[in-house]
Amino acid sequence: MIKPWIFEFMQVPDMDPAVRSPATVSAVFDEGFRTWLQLERLGFEGIFFSEHHFGLSYSPSPNLLLASIARHTTRLRLGTMGMVAPFYEPWRIVEELIMLDHLTNGRLEIGMAAGVPQELVRIGLSGDEARERFNEILEILDAALLNPVINHKGKHWQFENLTLMPNAFVQPSPPKWTTVVSPASARKSAQRQSKICSGFESVGRFNEIFDAYRDEAARLGVSAGPDQLGIRRHVSVSRNSAEARVEAESAKAATMKVIAADPRAASRESALLDAPKAGSGFSLHADEFIAGSPDEVAEQIVDQCRRCGAGHFLAMLGRSLADRRDENIILFGEEVIPRLRRANIG
Repeated sequence: MIKPWIFEFMQVPDMDPAVRSPATVSAVFDEGFRTWLQLERLGFEGIFFSEHHFGLSYSPSPNLLLASIARHTTRLRLGTMGMVAPFYEPWRIVEELIMLDHLTNGRLEIGMAAGVPQELVRIGLSGDEARERFNEILEILDAALLNPVINHKGKHWQFENLTLMPNAFVQPSPPKWTTVVSPASARKSAQRQSKICSGFESVGRFNEIFDAYRDEAARLGVSAGPDQLGIRRHVSVSRNSAEARVEAESAKAATMKVIAADPRAASRESALLDAPKAGSGFSLHADEFIAGSPDEVAEQIVDQCRRCGAGHFLAMLGRSLADRRDENIILFGEEVIPRLRRANIG
């Protein structure tokens, strides 16, 4: 079975910032909320919100979006892929996550990321410091998942017998996720027993990353099956295959606009955890864009997931569209998801 998710980027409307009125901004949130309420009926596993700042996304605080929808849904899993840890104090991260686990009645997915270089540099945070903070925060988070009274002595934070409030998750062990772009980061995630998700790259590159995760998990004697692995892709689905492919080209243009300033989007070699140095990181591959009729889209998704062993599929649906986004989501839910749920990944 492939578990289907929405990956919500909350893209800013493509217009001059000077004409983005309060009503325009409100409309983005209102439309998003209306769409999210359809997802349970359509059979989605859940929603992962992204976190971005200073640019093309209206999602600077995805935890607020999680809280807003939590009380209006009953089954959807809700998470962030991922919360940009270096921007926050670690105790605030943990306490907010505990609150969200209660607000969602135990449906929280904990996704963490180190951030993208072009956003980090805007606030004077170097890649080296971001990685240090990220790794230290992960240590604190993992400790807090085991005990609400934590002790830590590190470079950026030191505390003794710090009592977190609220002090208990609903879930005995909330699922952890990390966005990864390299085998080294995948191995580190296996050591933390965190699930991983990747995007942009070819399926072949996913296999390199996932094999590193599987190898490390086998060494440690922990699980590393399809349920620990996810891929994120842009999806354009239409009754008219040609129309879907045109939409995929628009989605590609929108993606290129976002990653144009990202110094990671060139070379493949990186040993860092989702915050590579300039000139290393990921490459955008044609596999990133899945397009066609519902049958064609389902076939491509199942093929990619089988080839890399991923049991989770995060769909960015209708990213470049406003008028046809709902149609994309409904077609995906009604005609693609049943096939994903029946697929055997092995």
